[in-house]
Amino acid sequence: MTNLSIYTENFIAYCKFRKTLNSKTIKAYSTDLKQLWAYTNGCLDKSSICKYISYLHETFKPQTCRRKIATMKAFIHYLLIEDIIESNPFDKIETSFREPLILPKTIPLNMINDILNAAYAEKTSAPTDYLRKISIRNIAVLEILFATGARVSEICSLTPDNIDLSNHFIKIFGKGSKERIIQIENPDVLSALTEYCKAFHSDIENSGFFFVNKLHKRLSEQSVREIINKYTKLCGHTIHITPHMFRHSFATLLLEEDVDIRYIQKILGHSSITTTQIYTHVAMSKQKEILSVKHPRNKIKI
Repeated sequence: MTNLSIYTENFIAYCKFRKTLNSKTIKAYSTDLKQLWAYTNGCLDKSSICKYISYLHETFKPQTCRRKIATMKAFIHYLLIEDIIESNPFDKIETSFREPLILPKTIPLNMINDILNAAYAEKTSAPTDYLRKISIRNIAVLEILFATGARVSEICSLTPDNIDLSNHFIKIFGKGSKERIIQIENPDVLSALTEYCKAFHSDIENSGFFFVNKLHKRLSEQSVREIINKYTKLCGHTIHITPHMFRHSFATLLLEEDVDIRYIQKILGHSSITTTQIYTHVAMSKQKEILSVKHPRNKIKI
């Protein structure tokens, strides 16, 4: 295909400014397309695409394959609507494949309790005002992760305008810049966020972001991971915990409390309920309770 670099640049601009996709998605699209051109030498006929899809399955995990195929489809869709090509090669290509069911990893509630208690204990025993201030921020990060089930990228991208503690809600912009409102009603969480706002008021105002680092700039996703690792080790746990595991735990625990899955879908910002339904496989303790207490076999007497 001629003018490949121009089409790619225009596609990226289209995704960025017209579809308003986030920077993470834009970066993934750019990486995927460079890899596609390197393998196919710019050829997008059926044979080349099929060979590339086979290469993806041999080289990458199913989730990565799915993303890279989605990138191809998005690019070809762009070429179609711009009248650069006349037909869609994917019309005659089977791209669906069976993926192994990988269940989300969750954090036991007692472990979340230990992590939060370790953070609060550190604040109480902090030897200096500076260290106490850092503890206040860390507590706010941990509390909002578990209170909202938000992605770590969404937490780090929060701005002061997204936070309304007087009305108990935060505004989150998720994938595809989709907006959702999440209520925060737990008094401990509200108290932690209020204390953080007071301690970091000037830093928040100057940086333009709600969560800030030691350099008074936006808190990075890696910094959030380090905060979690710190308190996990402090309370004596050896399991590796990621920010996304707080999201998985949030969803699973709500499901175990009989919260309607459609509400969980909305809170998490899933465009499809199919994505949310993965948590139904995780809620094993609830399943055990249902089967042990409510199974009709219990009514049969021998």
